[in-house]
Amino acid sequence: MSSPTNRRTLLKNILAGSAAFAMAPSFASAKNKNRKKLKFKGNINHSVCAWTYSFLSIEELCKVVNNIGFGAIDLVAPKDWPTLQKYGLYSSMCYTDGDISLTNGFNTIDYHPKLVKQFTDVIPLMVKAGYKDVICFSGSRRGMDDETGFKNCVTGLQQILPLAEKNGVTVHMELLNSKVDHKDYMCDHTKWGVELCKRLNSPNFKLLYDIYHMQIDEGDVIRTIRENVAYFGHYHTGGVPGRHEIDETQELYYPAVMKAIVETGYKGYVAQEFIPAAEGNDGKIASLKKAVEICDV
Repeated sequence: MSSPTNRRTLLKNILAGSAAFAMAPSFASAKNKNRKKLKFKGNINHSVCAWTYSFLSIEELCKVVNNIGFGAIDLVAPKDWPTLQKYGLYSSMCYTDGDISLTNGFNTIDYHPKLVKQFTDVIPLMVKAGYKDVICFSGSRRGMDDETGFKNCVTGLQQILPLAEKNGVTVHMELLNSKVDHKDYMCDHTKWGVELCKRLNSPNFKLLYDIYHMQIDEGDVIRTIRENVAYFGHYHTGGVPGRHEIDETQELYYPAVMKAIVETGYKGYVAQEFIPAAEGNDGKIASLKKAVEICDV
């Protein structure tokens, strides 16, 4: 794409409640084109990250997901949960209510009061809605060494984990690449994230293993998944390079990656988080359907 979509900007727009795009004329035809629902093998629980399909309103995306036939949407804030519930869909990874920052995270003490309040506010809402998983971020280094980052993250997260444990909610810190998309992000390698998990020693703190991001920063995806199953609580997809479709245009063979995930005994969700490069709404929706088919091993 000539002007790559910026995830941070899209997150800001979604959470600020910006006006949804009007339904394009092609949307109706896309519904007809994808009317036949997929028949799934039942080994993978499928989802899609809402921000990657932000050219659709959340209600339009719910209709697309229902038409394809899977049952969840990822990265959804409380304001949009009623719409998901209207369509019988599950929020497979929740946001807190309010602004979400990938840079101002738990590795910096100054942000703890705001973050702790956001999480302690949203967990009761999640319990009421029946949701189990919420995302968090380490934040940027800004010259910080690893040990300080570990200690600060532990200090902040220990203020919310007792509430999460009491209510059966899991807090997931996402692994993001610092090479291409999120310069200076601290939790940018599996080794770092696993060490934080060990220090917290809570069954309600896991890593969100983003396959796209970790292929960029460390590679060795399948072995990493097999060796760290105890610490991975959620998965995101994306084509490398470019973060587009996960088909034959990119370097990872997703059926093998999904097979490795299934073989670990994982029972959670795998959410599509590629930015569709196909032309028009019809093409972009078809890309989502194809990606779900590719991952349904």
